[in-house]
Amino acid sequence: MAVEKRPGYLINMDAQAPNKLFHEWAAEGKYLPLPLAIRPEFTHGDSRFDFRLEQADKVRLVEVKGVTLENDGHVSFPDAPTERGVKHLRGLMRAVQSGMEAAVVFVIQMEGAKDFSPADQIHPEFGRALREAAERGVRVEAFDCTVTPEEVRIRGAVPVLL
Repeated sequence: MAVEKRPGYLINMDAQAPNKLFHEWAAEGKYLPLPLAIRPEFTHGDSRFDFRLEQADKVRLVEVKGVTLENDGHVSFPDAPTERGVKHLRGLMRAVQSGMEAAVVFVIQMEGAKDFSPADQIHPEFGRALREAAERGVRVEAFDCTVTPEEVRIRGAVPVLL
């Protein structure tokens, strides 16, 4: 479901889309090279993550977050306080500490984002946790999407500003 924020600027508002888009994108080898085993909804410790990606002797846990908050091309997450999001970041940090790879992937549900940053003004604790996660080895990645009334597809990487 796409909405027009301003003339010619579509944003996908389907909350289920980011995980589906990431799964398709990863299965096509566009996130990590193939062969790649993808296991959705994987529990590690006290958290359930969106994906466990397995490649040869490497395992990466991935938490996907959909981004719809935009101001003049700059996008942010979250658009509301998210204790669950903070919990996921802490779980990803523990995964890295245990020897796994971990990433939080922000799927920007619109095209042409200039950059991504945490929405500190909305949830400062999430911003602090995201910066700490990055410092502790969790990959922080953002990708925008091509959005038409008929289709949404991950397009490419967007700079992350922490």
